[in-house]
Amino acid sequence: MDEVKQLIIDIKKGNLKPIYFLMGEEAYYIDAVSDYIEANVLAEEEKGFNQMVLYGRDVTIDDIVSNAKRYPMMAERQVVIVKEAQDLSRQIEKLAAYAANPQPTTVLVFNYKYKKIDKRKALYKAIKKVGVVLESKKLYENQVADWIRRVLSGKNYTISPKAAQMLVEFLGTDLSKINNELNKLKIVLPEGTEISPDHIEENIGISKDYNNFELRKAVGERNIMKAHKIAHYFADNPKDNPMVLTVSLLFSFFSQLLHLHGLSDKNPRNVASALRVNPYFVNEYLDAARNYPMRKVSQVIAVLREFDVKSKGVGSNSVSQGDLLKELLVRIMN
Repeated sequence: MDEVKQLIIDIKKGNLKPIYFLMGEEAYYIDAVSDYIEANVLAEEEKGFNQMVLYGRDVTIDDIVSNAKRYPMMAERQVVIVKEAQDLSRQIEKLAAYAANPQPTTVLVFNYKYKKIDKRKALYKAIKKVGVVLESKKLYENQVADWIRRVLSGKNYTISPKAAQMLVEFLGTDLSKINNELNKLKIVLPEGTEISPDHIEENIGISKDYNNFELRKAVGERNIMKAHKIAHYFADNPKDNPMVLTVSLLFSFFSQLLHLHGLSDKNPRNVASALRVNPYFVNEYLDAARNYPMRKVSQVIAVLREFDVKSKGVGSNSVSQGDLLKELLVRIMN
């Protein structure tokens, strides 16, 4: 996220603002900026008297303003960080009066996760005049693999497309969770390593052969034997391979195939751009489109909608998730 990079650069240069309001659905960037301020704005010997961490559930806006208006002790400035500030959502607009005239020797940081303040109201407008409002937006699933590559590149690592996709399909779009797993890999693998599916399997515990990525590929190839082997593995390990997630990923895959059938230009570069997939995987989509004509894709999407409901326990209470998946595969590939 370029805005975050620039923010960190400005803070490093000492270009500090009196208020940082960090908000939005993606907690990773909120924590990254807040943690950097907490670790770097004050020298270690200054932190004891001049750095304070508050929690939204324990304080009021008046408490925060009172602390923010204090003068630093034997230091140029003080830092006040309010974590879990979203717990103050009902009274957050009361901060507008302080934001209109903030204490210049205080750096006040709000971690306002999973919510946003109203950009039409006084608080947002006041902070924008004197400080920073960072809206940390959730990445779409098709953006996360590129994010993984960028993060690793900054640490002198690379990752194969399949390994990146395995992480996305197993961990979803939670960047904090993915970053924790990447940190584990960086501990055990030397710099310059290309992270492979084997590394993911050995160090994170995601099977390189039995996962939703490989199931999707087997279904696309109409490889019935391989798909059912993976389904048996999923049935034996239901906690790691929830049916709801499998159905969701297959639905996304066939929705992309429907989009592919509608393209007039099926040049691989155009397909990658239109479907928002890594060019490395384009041939898999083109092969799957040949195996599933448009009419069949439409039928499969209808079947997946039916099984999405069943996977959530509606009308199939007596059927195990493993048996449901096997039935689904039969319906798709026959």
